[in-house]
Amino acid sequence: MTPTRLYINVDHVATVRQARRTDEPDPVEAALLCQQGGAEGITAHLREDRRHIQDHDVERLMPAVQVLNLELATSPDVVALVCRLGPYQATLVPERREEITTEGGLDLAHPNPKMRETIRRLEEAGARVSLFIDPDLRTIDAAKDLGVPAIELHTGRYANTWRQNNSALEELQRAARHAADMGLFVHAGHGLTYANVAPVAAIPEIEELNIGHSVVSRSVMVGMRQAVEEMRRAMEG
Repeated sequence: MTPTRLYINVDHVATVRQARRTDEPDPVEAALLCQQGGAEGITAHLREDRRHIQDHDVERLMPAVQVLNLELATSPDVVALVCRLGPYQATLVPERREEITTEGGLDLAHPNPKMRETIRRLEEAGARVSLFIDPDLRTIDAAKDLGVPAIELHTGRYANTWRQNNSALEELQRAARHAADMGLFVHAGHGLTYANVAPVAAIPEIEELNIGHSVVSRSVMVGMRQAVEEMRRAMEG
């Protein structure tokens, strides 16, 4: 079985920097250390409100890292920038100004011409498009209908309940199987930590995990490279 890829989200390195509006810590430098620690890819979310990652971070990340996964909503200026850069992967996510972090997956229950147009533009720019969605079978069907090659399953419910019961893990397993059976590539992320990552990494259909806050938090104690190495070992159980 091919090992699950580990993408590290460097947003919260930028969060620390933005607290003082200075130039450190540098998310690009952090991304390079993540690669040295074994990360196969780097993820960054360019939000409409620019609360952490900034345009110049994305501009610098593109030539600096081996694989870049840019998360974005359908904000016109962000879409235009991402299309200009043409990253390897673009993951569409929902955004609400008042949320602390992304609280759930995209709502695909209703027709969304803006979403279809954004997907088209990103694909024309050469990006592999993924949709961040809840592990719901009907939502997966809707993602398939939009013609994207990949989805990322929101693991928030699992992250919040894994100590109490296995129902959220079983939900992820069903969703991953369903998506893979439909020919979709399956990614997962949100709230995954060193303590809870192994069961998700063990789901055979999941080929990529996106993890940020837990690794950035650990890196404060041990350094970024070691924090990524420890997450890689945690994924293996």
